[in-house]
Amino acid sequence: MLSAFVRAFRTPDLRRKLLFTIGIMVVFRIGAFLPAPGINYANVQECVKVANNEGGLLSTISMFSGGALLNLAVFALGIMPYITASIIVQLLRVVIPRFETLHKEGQSGTAKLTQYTRYLTIGLAVLQSTSIIVTVRSGNFFTGCEKDVIPNSSVWTIVVMIIAMTAGTGLIMWLGELITEHGVGNGMSLLIFTSIAAGFPSAMYSIAGGLNGISKLAIILAIIIVVIGMVVFVEQSQRRIPVQYAKRMVGRRMYGGSSTYIPIKINIAGVIPIIFAASLLQVPAVIVQFAGSDSGWAKWVTRYLVSSTSAVHLSVYALLIIFFAFFYTAITFNPDEVADNMKSYGGFVPGIRAGRPTAEYLDYVITRITTPGSMYLAVVALIPTIAFNVMNVGSGIPFGGSSILIIVGVGLETVKQIQSQLEQRHYEGFLR
Repeated sequence: MLSAFVRAFRTPDLRRKLLFTIGIMVVFRIGAFLPAPGINYANVQECVKVANNEGGLLSTISMFSGGALLNLAVFALGIMPYITASIIVQLLRVVIPRFETLHKEGQSGTAKLTQYTRYLTIGLAVLQSTSIIVTVRSGNFFTGCEKDVIPNSSVWTIVVMIIAMTAGTGLIMWLGELITEHGVGNGMSLLIFTSIAAGFPSAMYSIAGGLNGISKLAIILAIIIVVIGMVVFVEQSQRRIPVQYAKRMVGRRMYGGSSTYIPIKINIAGVIPIIFAASLLQVPAVIVQFAGSDSGWAKWVTRYLVSSTSAVHLSVYALLIIFFAFFYTAITFNPDEVADNMKSYGGFVPGIRAGRPTAEYLDYVITRITTPGSMYLAVVALIPTIAFNVMNVGSGIPFGGSSILIIVGVGLETVKQIQSQLEQRHYEGFLR
């Protein structure tokens, strides 16, 4: 693999793309430490040390922003508004017929949906930046810190901070599109990869510096290696449904008669169910925070639903992941549409009649594949959490199931793209 990287850098065109991608990732990391206007950076650093921000939705957003959220930097929102906007646009395809029509129009329709996603990203960035600044001013962002993070809380200062954070999100979105167009790999995925990977060194250092740190770090690394092996095995696995195309005469030419297959991944939904489940589990915490934690029901919710060490919390988390895996798969994969496309081009599954029987067969296969795939997602999400709770190393470190899934998935996809470009230039690939 290292020799393949050397050959990649020896190829002028590929070297230019790799250096461009690395340069954009460096710019993205610099923005994570550039304070937003109106922020007292020294007080922010003091509050980060004092505050207890482990776990919860705040740590998830901070993980996807590479720590920029806790620094209240220009890139504080990270890539999360774009991820949320992309998911919303995908879900709206089921509700709004216009979106589904655009999706079927090909490249022009996809470009229009991408434009809608950009507009929605900016709108979400305005809302999220406003919420963050209001939370910081109220003192609930850094729990237990009495430092004045925003010395000047005038209206103009707040507006400038909102504009700066929103512009940071727009710049991140543009940087990701630049990587996709002129670099190697998917730009947005690589920026998420950079954000998560940036937190690994500090997390490992904090674990190693604690009580029995070296032994705990060795156990955690062993667990991570096992989970990565599981993720690689499952993410590379697929169910191939054979498809035969009948011969047909168009003019004086014969078309069809070929055999191919429909590759169906075991985990079609990817990391989306874990993100959905984790976000939904934060709703009780937000309700308790605003309603107060003195009542009996609030204490029960805090003890059993909010606490990540509770068996009830872990069980609800697993069930939500399984539910969203089926839900998102049903949205992204339409058996009726696939069956109609096959029928229109003269394709059929051997032994299955074209049309409705093919759609029912595809739905049956998808259901059988999604069942173990959803359970796999739940196991990958719970193994690190349970292990960290047992070893008492905290849940805020970036070694959770979602982060491992993202890092492995993005790494595999990027390696495949580099390998394909090497093979196009008659070089030996990564795998010998």
